[in-house]
Order: sequence, then C-alpha cells, then structure tokens
Amino acid sequence: MSMYDNLNSMQQEAVFHTEGPVLILAGAGSGKTRVLTHRASYLIEEKGVNPWHIMAITFTNKAAGEMRERIDSLVGFGSESIWVSTFHSTCVRILRRHIDRLGYDTNFTIYDSDDQKILMKDICKRLQIDTKIYKEKSFLSVISSAKDELISPEEFTLRAAGDFAKEKQAAVYREYQAALRKNNALDFDDLIVKTVELFQNDAEVLDYYQERFRYIMVDEYQDTNTAQFHLIKLLADKYRNLCVVGDDDQSIYKFRGANIKNILNFEEIYPDAKVIKLEQNYRSTQNILNAANSVIANNVGRKEKALWTDHQEGEKINFRQFETAYEEADYIAADIRKKVSEEGGHYGDCAVLYRTNAQSRLFEEKFVVSNIPYKIVGGINFYARKEIKDLLAYLKTIDNGRDDLAVRRIINVPKRGIGATTLGRVQTYAEEQGLSFYQALRAADEISTIGKAGVKIRPFVNFIQTMRSKVEYLGVSKLLQEIIEETGYVSELEAEGSDEAKARIENIDELISKAVAYEESEEAPTLSGFLEMVALVADIDNLQEGSDYVVLMTLHSAKGLEFPNVYLAGMEDGMFPSYMTIISDDPSEIEEERRLCYVGITRAMTGLTITCAKQRMIRGETQYNKVSRFVKEIPGTLLGGMVQSPQKPKETSELVGQSFRQASSKVKPIFSTRNNYQSRQTSSFASSSTDKITLEYGSGDRVKHMKFGEGTVLQIVEGGRDYEVTVAFDRVGTKKMFASFAKLKKV
Repeated sequence: MSMYDNLNSMQQEAVFHTEGPVLILAGAGSGKTRVLTHRASYLIEEKGVNPWHIMAITFTNKAAGEMRERIDSLVGFGSESIWVSTFHSTCVRILRRHIDRLGYDTNFTIYDSDDQKILMKDICKRLQIDTKIYKEKSFLSVISSAKDELISPEEFTLRAAGDFAKEKQAAVYREYQAALRKNNALDFDDLIVKTVELFQNDAEVLDYYQERFRYIMVDEYQDTNTAQFHLIKLLADKYRNLCVVGDDDQSIYKFRGANIKNILNFEEIYPDAKVIKLEQNYRSTQNILNAANSVIANNVGRKEKALWTDHQEGEKINFRQFETAYEEADYIAADIRKKVSEEGGHYGDCAVLYRTNAQSRLFEEKFVVSNIPYKIVGGINFYARKEIKDLLAYLKTIDNGRDDLAVRRIINVPKRGIGATTLGRVQTYAEEQGLSFYQALRAADEISTIGKAGVKIRPFVNFIQTMRSKVEYLGVSKLLQEIIEETGYVSELEAEGSDEAKARIENIDELISKAVAYEESEEAPTLSGFLEMVALVADIDNLQEGSDYVVLMTLHSAKGLEFPNVYLAGMEDGMFPSYMTIISDDPSEIEEERRLCYVGITRAMTGLTITCAKQRMIRGETQYNKVSRFVKEIPGTLLGGMVQSPQKPKETSELVGQSFRQASSKVKPIFSTRNNYQSRQTSSFASSSTDKITLEYGSGDRVKHMKFGEGTVLQIVEGGRDYEVTVAFDRVGTKKMFASFAKLKKV
C-alpha cells in the first residue's frame, strides 16, 4: 500500500499534478501541510527530482519547522537538501551571500520594531518635525506600506509632488532609508525588498536561484503582499513549476500589507494554472463548519467553496449573551473550570479568542481569582525586554560596528559617566568625517572638543575590540557569558535584590540557554546567525504545544492553530466587527472582518462558545452594543445555550436578531469600583480649572459627535461640575460620556 493511498481524491490530485502553475484552494483544516509534504516526497520518489531543486516557503518559523519535520520523516535520506523556510529567513539567507552587490556588508543588522521607533525618533528630531502633530508611528506605517508595494524613496518622492503631507513623508522616508544604509541595517520589509532588488538588478544571482529552485511551493499564499508576489514570480519565471496553497477566506492580514488579489487573480497571472479545491475538513464537527460556511458565504470577494467533514454533527454552538463584560468573563472562567474538574478535560484544550488585546484584562483577572493557569500570546516579546535588548545590543556592536543604534544603547550600560554633551560631540565628529558612531568613538583621541572625556570612552572601545577578537574561539554562548561577567550586568541586578531584578536575571539565563540551544542545532553556528535567528522569531513561535494552560490571544494570532474548545468573546457590533470597520465606506473592510470571524470559528474542533455583552467599558466609556452581525449570519438551528433563561434554538435565534433598541432598553448601568473611580477621576479632571459647563442640548435632542457622528440624547445626569450624557448614536450604538470631553453639538 502506497503512502499516497491515505490521501483523499482531491489531495491526491494536488500531490500528483507537479508540472506548471497550480493553485490549491485549501479550506481550514483540510490537510494542506500533509499535501505539501507528500508533494515533496512524490517529486523525489516518483518524478526523480533532485531534493536540491525543491523549495517550500511559508510565513512562520512554527509552520516551517512542522513542515521540515514531516518532510524529513517522509523523504528520509536527502531531505535536508530541500529548502524549507519562511519568507524572511529565505531572504536573509540569500542576502547574507549577495547583499554586497547592493553596497551593504554581509554582516548587516536586522532592526525590529523597537529599533525602528528609536531610529525614526532620531530622524524626526533631525528634520525638526513636531511629533505631537506628525507621529513617528504613522511615518513608519507609511514607509512599510510603500515597501510592501515596492515603492522606493525616489518614486515616493515623485508621487508626493504638490502634496505637502506626502512630501514630508517622502523626506522622512529618504532620511530613514539613508540611516539604515549608514548603519548597515535592514528592517523586516527590506529583507523582501532588497532581495527583489537584487534579483532585478543582478541576472547572474537570479539565474543561480532560478536553477536552484525548479519546483517552488508557497504556503499561506493569501497572506503574501505585492513584494512577496514579485519575489516568488521572479524565482518561478524560468521553470514555472509554482504551486501555491492558500485560502482566500482566511486572508486577514491586510493591515500588514497582505494583498488578497494575489490569490484571487492567480489564474489571470497564470492562465494555464490548474485549480484544485480541498474542502474536506479533518478538524471540526459539521455544526461548526456549517456555522463557518454560513458566515463566510456573505462575502462577495471570494472563490466559491464549502467545508464538509466525515466527523459527527457535534454539539450545537453555545451562544451566550450577558449584561456586562464582567459576567461574560465570569462565565467563561467557570465553564473552563467545569470542563477540567467535572468532565476530565485539560486547560490546554481551551482558548479564549478576542478582537483586541485590551479584552484580555478581564479574563486575566478572573483566571487569577479562579486559579486557572493561562498564557497570553501576543504580549511583550521575550526579545523586546530591556535586559535582553541590552545584551543583544552588545552582540550586535561586536558583530556590526556600523549599527549606531546598538552602540548608543550600550555605551552607558553599565554607567560609564560619558555625558550627553560628549556623545553629541562624538556624533557631530562622525557626521563631519563620514564615520559610523563606533568608528568615531575609536578615534576619540582625535576629537579635540571632548577633552578629558576620551579617557572614559577608551575602556568601552577596548572592551568591544577584545570581544571581537574572541568571537571565533569562544562561540556565542560563552561570548555572551563573558559580556555579562565583564560588564557586571547581572551583579548589579543581584545587588538590587528586587523581585523585578530576579525576573530579569531569569530572562538573562533563558537568553544564555537559547544561545546554547542555537549552537547545538547548527552545524556552523555564528554570531550573525544567532542574531538573525533572534530577529526572525515571532510570538506564535513561543507557543509550546502540550503545555496545560488556557491560551488567551487575539483572533489574528490564532490563525494556523486549533483547540478542542474555543471561546469567541466580545461578539458585538463595535467590537467585532470593529467600530472603524462599520463606519468605513470601503466594503472590503467588513469582508476582511468576516474572514477573521471565519478563522475564529474554524479554530474549534469540538466545542465552540460564542459570547457577547450588552454593555462593556471601553476607554473609560460605557458602551451598549448590538449582537455582532456575524452571529446573526449563523442559522438559529445551529445555536444552543441559554441567553437569560433556557430557550429553544428558535427563540435564541430571535434574541440574537433582535434590534438594538430592544436589547438595550432593559439595560441598567452597572459600574465596578474601578470604573466608578475612573469616572470620578475624569469628572474631577474635567472640572478642575473651570466652573460648571452650560449645555446647549437636552434629553431627546439630536446631537453630533466629531468621532461617532449623529445621535439622540437619552439621558443627562448632573454630577459636580460636569454632566454625564448618554447618547444613542445612529452608527455605533449607545455611549455614556462626560459633556466636557464629548463636545457634542446640537443639530
């Protein structure tokens, strides 16, 4: 019996069709990884393809690692020659060999988001930009979007002509890119952009990789952006054996630059493409799939398909509506405890998914009180912690002295008494002489303006130079330990003796462990390689399978995962879909949110609970929201559970579909002690420097809010020097706010 006999008929077709362009539309849980790994095996065993000529590319280290393991187990000898990697790792690997052809050194640094923010802050200061008006974050977003579309600083400048705001963005983009080059650094977007630039400008390099990768498979193709599309197209143009796997219904990363047109228009780019649909689901019960199919069917911009399974119909979806978000969190915590204590389940079987990170707070509080172990995915990245960033900056400086950000971060860590004035004069000298900041530090004796301060600089330079001489024979982990020892970094924390200091020492120990693990896993470990591995790690890669804790995460973070029991929380209009989506004039925005809901539903294997609250506190305001329109798109016959009292499925469905005014008319304001405190603080702040405000409107009047639009005043409550105003807005539901902040205008 062949290993391919275990595949269903559509999976077999996807595996056996090896020549020319292929589009595999793989629904959630349809076994796409199984198809890709069997396809690699089939190419080698049945088609005689050299493993060296096969490339499999995806988005996360976790997915790449899983694919690597499966291919190794299927193929056996020779499988190590198959290039299995993420987009960014692939590009780093190529650029480490060839980026010198673009004028960079091959030991370039990769900047993470924190590095980018520091650099952007410096650029705004240099260009005398008021960051209270023009935010650094908005500049970085504009630049990232431009790079996703392969728009260079020069082209951006040409397009910006005549538009003052865009001209300012263009100036920042030019300065930002120049600073990256000066620091011999690339940001994440550059990894793709510079590889495309390399291929477009160097026919020899492109031909080498086209010959190397004669069979290319791309996973999660719906998440590719324009730059990634061009990268893959360039690689595949010679042999055209391109197999892309994806699901347009799971395209949820538009905010990161993902272009759904890449998958929707694949057949226009490749008219001879073979299209294969994988619709049989191996993960979820039919009731869960029916709910997902019902929701996503409302999207217009998609390719027609419907998930089905051989599994049982399963339990109905447990829908619950609560008065407040606190009751919602209480219920979910109690239900999880019940599953573990009474039904023999495990905490690790459960995941709570929500639209925004802010929603995690209530669940954390309830889980702590209930003694439920949990982990938040998407919190502070391990490598973003101060002590880790400090030590990595030492390693970066040793590896790439042109990285000014890294050098400036550690010049006074630990404190060396080198003042800001001295550092400013060193920077001026560096700019005048066309040197990096570290090169200027090495020439400190020649800088007349710094006087005796040069004595304090010299030990730092000597230390870095000494560490550089030890890189080859010490290795990464021992080099790291020597840096810690010589700088006294841990000694200072030990002397501090606080719980926070102890936690930071534990993080440093973990960094050393990671360095050791890296050295053990690599045939030829290098300092550049370790820094590269650190730079490319993602939050989801730190999610340990088999650990017994409840996972809390946003819906965006949940893609690619599965759990026996899923809780979709905060399913209300204004929360999910988000308020900004609801008021958007772009219909594609609501379709993206619906795809996100589809992703959330299809994470569940056997149990799916959907919850919402009639009122919740958001940014200090009590908001009253309708049940999410996505819940209303699920047929009532699929829904079970109790809403306020035991009801039949039909009645549950009717309650889900009731109008906003019916749902909110029975609600009485409920505030926690914390929220009362916030309200008092806000009221006090609003009235601290003025007499009681005068209102130009009353109950029943129509008013307009600069953000929420028009609405009707329901109630005005006098409170000290301010008024608490409740307004039923036409588009976003009922909100309660203080008049002095709301600045409502009568219409």
